[in-house]
Amino acid sequence: MMRKIISFTITILLLLAVIIWSVSAGSIKLGLFDLIHGLITGDNEEAAVIRDLRFPRIIVALLTGATLAVSGALLQAVLRNPLADAGVIGISSGAGFVSVLMVTIFPTVFFWMPMFSFLGGVLAFFLVYSLSWKSGLTPTRLLLVGVAINATFSGLGQSFNYRGSYAVTSVNQAISSIFTMKTWTDVHVLGLYGSIGLLLSLLVIPWCNVLALQDKTAGSLGMRVARTRIVISIIAVLLASVATAVGGLISFVGLLIPHITRLLVGSDHKLVIPFSMLAGALLVLAADTLGRTVVAPTEVPASIILTVIGGPFLVFMLRKWGREYGA
Repeated sequence: MMRKIISFTITILLLLAVIIWSVSAGSIKLGLFDLIHGLITGDNEEAAVIRDLRFPRIIVALLTGATLAVSGALLQAVLRNPLADAGVIGISSGAGFVSVLMVTIFPTVFFWMPMFSFLGGVLAFFLVYSLSWKSGLTPTRLLLVGVAINATFSGLGQSFNYRGSYAVTSVNQAISSIFTMKTWTDVHVLGLYGSIGLLLSLLVIPWCNVLALQDKTAGSLGMRVARTRIVISIIAVLLASVATAVGGLISFVGLLIPHITRLLVGSDHKLVIPFSMLAGALLVLAADTLGRTVVAPTEVPASIILTVIGGPFLVFMLRKWGREYGA
């Protein structure tokens, strides 16, 4: 128990430290007290710039990390698969592609992107799940089919880059993994849909714990296993899709964070889900802040930094669990 308390405490302190670092890092330098005074009085132009440009970026990064991490935790609970992640198995790229497609065909519905992303995520998850099923699921089959679906949707999405229309340019900026120029509108959209998904994830925590048992055992406890899996999967897809629509295409957060979480606080989803929210927010914000400061004024997308970390971690996961899961 002490280890779990320490893990939560350290993560919260690190998250606060990274938030302060992110607020203070950039071309505009303003002391904490001057910033607070400027925000309260409204007579400091530099404080207003930080409020309108830097704060939305920070909040979007935090919410993106939290939603992607929880989405990964839910998918791994549903599939009983430590390799499940919305970015790896194509849910995020499916969400991004359908957003691009619909907004290209109907440019006036740009602000309905979260709904289109959700439909795309559902489509991708259905394809991965149905094509991977063969008398059950194995991590290798799921991963290979997911990579194929991910590559297909990514290629289709990239093909729209050459059409050159304003709508497509706007969509590409919206689903890119650079958080530059995020606005309070983005915060409101991600905050609304993301909060709904995160709240629902807390409500299904008992189901996630029961799904850790064998299906027959879960059924004997009164659970309708198939229906439960569908409900949790929909929540996971909602979280990943809205994160993609606003925060961009980012992989490996849902793979890294749940695994690290289980090492630190155990496998009880009463702790896994809340800790994943904190750790996911910490990881994405740290990656984004590092990306915009390490080679300033040039920016390195957060997705590139996370891919550099997540790629070797995926290889490690495959080697560690290969024999157990048939990889």
